[in-house]
Amino acid sequence: MPILSRAAALLSAALLAGCATPPAAPPPLSAYIVLGEQGAAVARVLTTASSCPALLVDGREQPMRQRAPAETVEQRPTSSAPADSKPSAFPVLTCEATLPAGARSASVAGQALPVPRAEPRRIVVIGDTGCRLKKSDKRYQACNDPQATPFATIAAAAARWQPDLVIHVGDYHYRENPCPEGNAGCAGSPWGYGWDTWREDFFRPAAPLLAAAPWVMVRGNHESCSRAGQGWWRFLDPRPLVPGRDCNAAANDMQGNYSDPYAVPLGGDSQLLVLDTAATTWRGLQPGQPGWDQYRANYRRLDELSQQARWNLGLNHHPILGFGADVDKHGQRYLQLGDAGLQQSFGSLNPMLLPAGVQAMLSGHVHLWQQVSYRSAHPSQFVTGFSGTDEDTTPLPDDVSPIQPAPGAVIDHFSSWVGGFGFMTLERGAQPGEWQAVVHDRNGKEINHCRLAGRASRCELTRVP
Repeated sequence: MPILSRAAALLSAALLAGCATPPAAPPPLSAYIVLGEQGAAVARVLTTASSCPALLVDGREQPMRQRAPAETVEQRPTSSAPADSKPSAFPVLTCEATLPAGARSASVAGQALPVPRAEPRRIVVIGDTGCRLKKSDKRYQACNDPQATPFATIAAAAARWQPDLVIHVGDYHYRENPCPEGNAGCAGSPWGYGWDTWREDFFRPAAPLLAAAPWVMVRGNHESCSRAGQGWWRFLDPRPLVPGRDCNAAANDMQGNYSDPYAVPLGGDSQLLVLDTAATTWRGLQPGQPGWDQYRANYRRLDELSQQARWNLGLNHHPILGFGADVDKHGQRYLQLGDAGLQQSFGSLNPMLLPAGVQAMLSGHVHLWQQVSYRSAHPSQFVTGFSGTDEDTTPLPDDVSPIQPAPGAVIDHFSSWVGGFGFMTLERGAQPGEWQAVVHDRNGKEINHCRLAGRASRCELTRVP
């Protein structure tokens, strides 16, 4: 080929290469909506792209900002021994943008996001959803068996119910340590606190429910700084990520382990009160101990927020007014009553433990479903820690009337389901402050019906068989 022709061909090829369409950005690994202070809706996107995508809101592009970079965080002290811990690898970029109030539609990379309703009427409540892999307890749930670890089944059934809002009452992440060699039930499972474990324990099984409705995320003890707190702050908490509050360095844990309560309006003079109790302790709290001052401050803020609406549903992980049962090393059953840390710190300000405007608490932590209503002036307690993690199987006493989960808390009505997996739903009743609660099994079948009116609640079945 003549030199001039060869040069022209090379120039033509270069021009064509310059005009070629750049490679498309990878689709988001997950895209969802979390609700924060005063109901602010935050769109989150997790992506392997090098930059954040644009968010389309009501047909207009809105830039997303980086919340957390893709990085591997140096190993820090955890609740496990150093030999059973490792650095947390997050090879994903976390992006976010706040939706304008009243937004009618939102999408990212062609994927529609569920915008919030001003007055949600259908609410799904779940809790304690991860697959337990914990060496210190010698507890290794069969993560590879959907019958033994049914969160994906539950999330799909809850999505089919078509909720307006989803509430998770905490403990999303449980795969802390490696599956033992030769254990087929969990063989090959990721472990530790990085993205691979968050993906398998939460984001992959929760996908249909994340796409169905906005979420209110409650923090559990498994999301404390010595456990999965790094992922909590990257992925789930609705508020801005503040340097030093990311749980990356143990020296900052007093900042990372505590956060202020906030309110999410529900319309109809009702609201949710979201309370972070990740670092409380069943051993109790006394003046001068970590958490004492923080939880007393949280109670005061909770009291202030409760005065914004007539009807308040409190959300936290540890059931301050609920209880469970376990068996000691001698095979004797004993009761686990409430949470001593919260009872002592809150009780130092109010013997009734919670502000008068709180009609019910929705919590998890105890791996069962439970409802408790009181003759004393305490709010009802619902426990929904039955959505995927190894269930509690120790039966509760036949007669619960003598039990006081907290000092002076006199039980009026009680219902429970021990040993079953599922989710709870709430629908608005005919009167203000009234809610109809339904307990569903893992496939969505209704197995118990309850009514909450004011602080009192009652269910059709005392015990679900």
